[in-house]
Amino acid sequence: MFGIALFIFASTGILWLSWRSLSSLRAHGFYRFFAFEFLAALIIVNLPVWFRNPWSQRQLCSYALGALSVVLAFEGFRLLKLIGKPAERDAQSTILAFENTTRLVTSGAYRFIRNPLYASLLAFAACAWLKAPLSLANVCMMGAVAGFLIATALVEERENLARFGAQYAGYMKRTWRFVPFVF
Repeated sequence: MFGIALFIFASTGILWLSWRSLSSLRAHGFYRFFAFEFLAALIIVNLPVWFRNPWSQRQLCSYALGALSVVLAFEGFRLLKLIGKPAERDAQSTILAFENTTRLVTSGAYRFIRNPLYASLLAFAACAWLKAPLSLANVCMMGAVAGFLIATALVEERENLARFGAQYAGYMKRTWRFVPFVF
């Protein structure tokens, strides 16, 4: 019962964050909403085993992915604000305020990864999945998070091409989507 209440609480926040995007399949926020929902479910389902056998190899890998997730998120948000110089957004806009950058960010984490914030979410999803990696429900939720984050990134990259043009096209050729030198 606690898990259901926690999921409803999390979903309320996710819905509040995403409600403008849900009316448009062309908005990256539409797909991000579902990635957030599945990620919330994955975390909540695994809360009972989050600290079970804390020194096992699997748990240590999970904690490392969680730490990586925090570092990527902090760095991504910091650079968007510092270098991206977000502008005021239109009241009807489907993008969030921090995403409305006026300059393309290509340094720091963005030097190697086009989507460090989504890479952060993937790392955190993997952190949660590793809590019970053989559970069919976890495998399905991890697949859903990954699939929706890939869809989110693809749509956002299309939006960035429209916004930044050839500069973003060149940036895409020299960076990786989520994991440097891999993907």
